[in-house]
Amino acid sequence: MNLASMALFRSSSRPRASSDPTNAVLARAVAGDPSAVAELYEAHHAGVRAFARRLVGEDAIAEDLVHEVFLALPKLLGRFRGDCSLASYLVSIAAKLAKQHVRTASRKRAMLVRLAHEPLGFAGRPDDAYERRELAQLLTLALDRLPHDQRVAFVLCEVEERSSVEVALMVDESDGTVRARVFHAKKKLREHLEEFRSAFRIERKEVAS
Repeated sequence: MNLASMALFRSSSRPRASSDPTNAVLARAVAGDPSAVAELYEAHHAGVRAFARRLVGEDAIAEDLVHEVFLALPKLLGRFRGDCSLASYLVSIAAKLAKQHVRTASRKRAMLVRLAHEPLGFAGRPDDAYERRELAQLLTLALDRLPHDQRVAFVLCEVEERSSVEVALMVDESDGTVRARVFHAKKKLREHLEEFRSAFRIERKEVAS
């Protein structure tokens, strides 16, 4: 299967970030001014939420991650030096705080698959919409098997279509390291997707018999 199907994770193009706030708003946020943090949330929560949903794969858990980002923001803003946009910096914070949220979502998915009477709901004659949902589920399960750094690099570069240079600034790594992570992530995703599809083809036959 061609990895171009990752477009299924792109429910829309990346939300456009609002104009970055003035230094005065940032200074107020660093000082812990709730109204300044609220302004930053209003301007940038959509972009952080879109990334969190793609990375975590569970809406409620992604929302928890968004809240954690903005709760931590006053302390972390002191490290912002303007090497990237504030919108990108907020996504980089989400990436760094996401590991536990990803684990929670992965455990939840694994439990649901184990408990499901017919895993992933295979039944009847699939239509195009069903096939798309099935593929999205398989892609999420495959992402669950990636190391966290590879998962972050893949989502930022391939799903959100950011350049490896931009992502390198966001995760504080070299461009070459980011590209290597994406390369290995693609390789592992192909392997995992084929494994899942083979397993579910067998499962379909067993359900049909």
